[in-house]
Amino acid sequence: MNNHSEISALRLDVRRQEYGYFGDWRLALKSILGFWLFYALTVVSRAFLGSDPWTVLENKTVTIVSGIVFTAAIYAGIRLFALRATIGRRAVVATIGSFIAAGAMAGVLIWADRYQEKPQDEERYVSREGYRVIELGNTMRLERDGQAPLTVTWPHISALNPYLQFRIAADSAVIWLFFFAAWSAFYIAMLAQAEALGARRRAAEAESAARSAQVRALRYQVNPHFLFNTLNSLSSLVMSGRPAEAESMILKLSTFFRTSLSLDASADVTLAEEIALQSLYLDIERVRFPKRLKVEIDVPPNLETARLPALVLQPVVENAIKYGVSPTREKVILKISAREAGPGRFTLEVSNTGKHSQRRNDTPEGTGVGLGNVCERLRARFGNAVQCEFGPIDEGGYRVVMTLPLDRTDG
Repeated sequence: MNNHSEISALRLDVRRQEYGYFGDWRLALKSILGFWLFYALTVVSRAFLGSDPWTVLENKTVTIVSGIVFTAAIYAGIRLFALRATIGRRAVVATIGSFIAAGAMAGVLIWADRYQEKPQDEERYVSREGYRVIELGNTMRLERDGQAPLTVTWPHISALNPYLQFRIAADSAVIWLFFFAAWSAFYIAMLAQAEALGARRRAAEAESAARSAQVRALRYQVNPHFLFNTLNSLSSLVMSGRPAEAESMILKLSTFFRTSLSLDASADVTLAEEIALQSLYLDIERVRFPKRLKVEIDVPPNLETARLPALVLQPVVENAIKYGVSPTREKVILKISAREAGPGRFTLEVSNTGKHSQRRNDTPEGTGVGLGNVCERLRARFGNAVQCEFGPIDEGGYRVVMTLPLDRTDG
């Protein structure tokens, strides 16, 4: 995915989170169903301890379905009234929603009580007064020696007086309040965690996009610098009456541009590919300096797959040509070498010999780019794991040494 596509996808993701009130409905649904499934498992376990589990399960189905509906309503309230609010406001909305849901649940259960059959579990025990108590469904029979049994049928809650109904509803609501509050706390915590992770991910993506844009900008600075120097060399050949060499340079130049411009500006290449690109460029310079330039390349096979930014060596090699070969009439050896530098690191060195190379206090320049551009690109790609060292050689010449992380290509 290119840089523009990454930024567009990031913006789309932000818009979905900002404007989608129920963008996390799948996650919320899983949490709601999981919460009430756990409750259902406890109900099933309790039901099968008795002799009439199916009646218990049938009655509890109303409770579970109502609970799912009311919990979903709390979720909707949080999303509608506290979507982009603080955790405190979300907690207030969830608390209000839990109270309403608990009251509604108690009302539903009292209403459903008149239509539900009581489980036909028979329970027997003896009271303190000596009565044998037998409970079956909604009836209770009292037996005592020498007396006729007394059977009591419990009324439905709806048949009680309003005050008793209110007390029963209040007791039930308190119990269910803790259920709904527990889910609300879990959901708010889950939402806060998801937002924190999302913010961290978006920050990482934004940093990656910015780093990629920086690398592209630095790479685009290299292209006009190289083009200026090459056209200047081509102009010198034409003006000095060397058309055959100028034609050869044009052909090599076209090959170089066809190869280099096909690369993604922010992509990495292998060291072998980078050396091949620089060999094309040096072939162009050999046309200009056939007797003065000698090139030596020393890269061991085990480092050929090391990764580095494309054309990162271009300004270094150009400076070596401009300040090491152009000012002198002597033969100059330009050497590119690579060596391992401990676990997970390697050094890449570009040096040139010659008495007329940069003086000890010279700083590589060029047209506003050069070694500063190279080091900045490498730090944008690898961070502080990069070291750049450059300076004159005592016996004459100049050397640039870059120490990089050893990131090999797959395979």
